[in-house]
Amino acid sequence: MDTPKESKMKGDPLSVLEVFDRLEIGPVQLERRRLIAPYRILQADKEERLDLIYSYEEDVFDPSDDASQNLAAMIAAQAAINYGLFCQKMVFYGSFDQKDRRFIQDMAENTAREIYVKKFLEPNPFLTGDAAHLPVEKKKRYLRAELEFPDSGSSVTSWRLWPTDKTKHCILSSGGKDSLLSFGLLNEMRLETHPIFVNESGRHWFTALNAFRFFKQNIPNTARVWVNSDRLFAWMLRHMPFIRPDFGDVRSDEYPIRLWTVAVFLFGALPLLRTRGIGRLVIGDEHDTTHRTSLHGITHYDGLYDQSRYFDEALSRYYMQKGWAISQFSVLRQVSEMLIQKTLVERYPHLQEHQLSCHATHREGQRMRPCGKCEKCRRIVGMLMAIGADPGRCGYSDEQIKSCLKDVAARGVHQEVSGSEHLSFLLSQKGLIELPEERKKSAREHPVILKLRFHQERSPVDGIPPDLRKPLYGMLLQHCDGAVRRVERRWAEFDPINDPDMSRPYAFELGPGSLHKTSPRASRAGGDIYLWAELTWPEAEKKLREVDIALLPVGSTEQHGPHLPVGTDALDAEYLARRVAEACSRPKPLVLPLVPYGVSYHHGDFKGTLSISNATLSGLVYEIGMNSAQNGIRKLVIINAHGGNSPALDYAAQMINRDAHIFACVDTGETSDTDINKIVSTPNDVHAGEIETSTSLAVRPHLVRLDKATKLVPKFSSRYLNFSSKRAVLWYARTKKISPTGVMGDPSKATAEKGKKIWEIMIAHLVAFVEDLKGMTLEEIYRK
Repeated sequence: MDTPKESKMKGDPLSVLEVFDRLEIGPVQLERRRLIAPYRILQADKEERLDLIYSYEEDVFDPSDDASQNLAAMIAAQAAINYGLFCQKMVFYGSFDQKDRRFIQDMAENTAREIYVKKFLEPNPFLTGDAAHLPVEKKKRYLRAELEFPDSGSSVTSWRLWPTDKTKHCILSSGGKDSLLSFGLLNEMRLETHPIFVNESGRHWFTALNAFRFFKQNIPNTARVWVNSDRLFAWMLRHMPFIRPDFGDVRSDEYPIRLWTVAVFLFGALPLLRTRGIGRLVIGDEHDTTHRTSLHGITHYDGLYDQSRYFDEALSRYYMQKGWAISQFSVLRQVSEMLIQKTLVERYPHLQEHQLSCHATHREGQRMRPCGKCEKCRRIVGMLMAIGADPGRCGYSDEQIKSCLKDVAARGVHQEVSGSEHLSFLLSQKGLIELPEERKKSAREHPVILKLRFHQERSPVDGIPPDLRKPLYGMLLQHCDGAVRRVERRWAEFDPINDPDMSRPYAFELGPGSLHKTSPRASRAGGDIYLWAELTWPEAEKKLREVDIALLPVGSTEQHGPHLPVGTDALDAEYLARRVAEACSRPKPLVLPLVPYGVSYHHGDFKGTLSISNATLSGLVYEIGMNSAQNGIRKLVIINAHGGNSPALDYAAQMINRDAHIFACVDTGETSDTDINKIVSTPNDVHAGEIETSTSLAVRPHLVRLDKATKLVPKFSSRYLNFSSKRAVLWYARTKKISPTGVMGDPSKATAEKGKKIWEIMIAHLVAFVEDLKGMTLEEIYRK
């Protein structure tokens, strides 16, 4: 007869992994230069504790500040995301808002699946017992732990825009070739760079030490964050009965269990970005780390999610929703690992000599040296020899070089298949290795490895901010054999410098540029078409099976003073809707065609104004909403850029809700006005003043005539008539009775910088709102 444990395993084979009753994280003890986060394991009647510690070399926290407490809680939570497959319950103490909780939940779900596939279904030398022979289980979700946030109800942080500067770049640094090359390229562009080394204790720090010492002595803004996460990971492993007790002695090129590692370092750098006002976070990841595949029908990211472009976009989106004003990306997405090595050697030899890519470094005098035995070592030596470089420059001895080449011939390297085959081909051609008979087919020429590869999903032209594209691609092209772009299933020759997408806006930052002056691929986002008007009907049919939310931009055509175009509201509504869709996760919300006319009769004394009635506008939007519902839309967000439209749009939304039984709402700035009001100083700034002139300067400065701008700030006899008063009544008047120029505000106080902040706020809040709606059914919208 089966024991209870055996019976449970038969019904739920993965139950063998559930070895912790509870894992408790926090609450964080915070100091100005340190955070201490208790990790507690509860197994049956036994409880053990280890403190996760992050230490900084400068003041980065204010222990009395809610925002510091929130950031520290998120830093402390990252290591725990690796263990959702192994706990019945995970309890996160501290200040977590809704966005934090969703981020942790989503990443824990994703990581649980990745670990199950990569660490349990694929061979893993660290496993023992039943866990080493788990069956394939196709599930909707693999996260076993119930996540609890007991303090979040009473201590939720408010949205707060960090004052960051997009000309400042943090390079998450490790001493490897990727971060060295990323620094070299950005530094050569004369950009402000901040190399920040966030490394684990022990031998992992040895890997970075040569580079860190060089940077600390020679490069301004270099910083180090110390964290003992290595000890925490080892401590957790010692409590897992399916991990070999001698795991520390097993030579392997992969970690026993964890796959959520980059974020442990990345979040540790965020306090420095906040303190120093850094607006860009640069990760050194190459072309082949953005990969989706399937094993036994289970779709996954090949264990590389936290090195993929998907990860960068998810983090940039999270920062945006938090108001942290940071964008995260890699400047090496088009580059193969071999081409990274080649470029580093040829362009920055003074940096390459400090490269150390090894799993088991050791000290020799004042320098750290590679082991010459691990897979990373044989890969680095192989690539350096293949491109005609000397591995001795970064610490390899002649004996190590010979041994590594011998291992490359016998065992190959862990690289994308084309990269591995091209490496064997080059080494064979040079007579540096002799492949055994059974591996001779693994040496094939793949010229694409030494070209820049542009792929709409993995490495698009517009995957980095516009100001970096031309100088970056220009420098990289000097070290490769040209560029190619993926067209259907083949690589085609490509000229990135003259491609229309070079001027396309970057999804997570603001800058001048029209959304219309882009290539036909602009709205297709790697196959995810989001502009309703550009869909064919079969594409619409497919898209509407994937997403049930649409954005409807509504503007107006009306006077905006002598200095702004009459289409300002229409341009703003469409710009906002598109930028929100671009920044949302996939599947992206659909953007319906713009409604460019509004209720503008009050501006009718000024030429150029084209007004429609409330009945016409509400009727038109009602018909659009009803037809959208017939197509399958269940959530309609009307983005209104003209306050005069509000009564008509509110009525239309009510009628759509009544007759189509879908969710419909109108945003006329309600999600962002509170934060925008902190940026501007003009009272009663309601039309063509400080706000609208700033937002226009930020994205279409060529249409702003500041030399024609006039100031007129309305003053009224009663505070209940002031437009900006919280106690004001809604009232209506023809604009010319208040302002002879049509301006109600002060455009002289407008700046492009203010406009960028205002756009960031509006886009961030709407992205957060749309992401909330995407994840909910209609029933959940009404009940939660």
